[in-house]
Formats: sequence, structure tokens, C-alpha cells
Amino acid sequence: MGEAPDPEVVELATKIFDLARQGQTEALVAYVDAGVPANLTNDRGDSLVMLAAYHGHADAVSALLARGAEADRINDRGQTPLAGAVFKGEDAVIRVLLDAGADPSAGTPSAVETARMFAKADLLDLFGAH
Repeated sequence: MGEAPDPEVVELATKIFDLARQGQTEALVAYVDAGVPANLTNDRGDSLVMLAAYHGHADAVSALLARGAEADRINDRGQTPLAGAVFKGEDAVIRVLLDAGADPSAGTPSAVETARMFAKADLLDLFGAH
């Protein structure tokens, strides 16, 4: 067993994950620009991009991707940010992720499978175009 994480580090990480959830892009990218990994993940494998995408913050997603975050980073449940955005109906986030090269077939369920599940024909057409 390793050492317990430093409580101050845990507190800071929690704050950064909250910034992603809340879409506070300016503060979030200030941390990334200062050295926080753009692909930082929480205890469930959710990346900053996943949290921002799931909560509908296209600007935050775009800023993180511009700083090297992975568009297709899969969490511990096999989900991608794109599938999360499809599930939540976040069209602006979907477009940002696709423009960054996100794979609609990645993950379980994939964005394609999620769009089928919710009969979102427009998204299936969009994915086919990518």
C-alpha cells in the first residue's frame, strides 16, 4: 500500500475538477497553464474534459483540448466525453469534440450507440460525416 495522498493536493484537485464541472474556463486553464496536467483524472477516471463535456461547457472543453487534453480519454466505466455529451444532449460540446478528432465509435457505449439508444438520427448523420 502506498502513502495516503497529501490532503492539500486532494483539496486542490477537487477544486480543479469543480472548475471543469462548473465551466469556469479562465480559472481552469490558469491551473493547466501553471502545470496541472490537461489529462488529470479523478478517482473514477473522469478527465477534466469528461467533466466539462458532461456538464455542457464547450468553451472549457475547447480550451482543454487546445492544451493537449485527449478528446477520447475513456473513464473507468468505459465512457468517452463524446458519449457523455450525446447522453446529455450537449450539441455544442459534441461539435467541439468532433472537430478535435473525437472518435464516435470509441468507448462503451460509444457515442454512436448512445445516439442510436436515444434515436438521435441527426447525430448519427453527423457521426457518419466524420
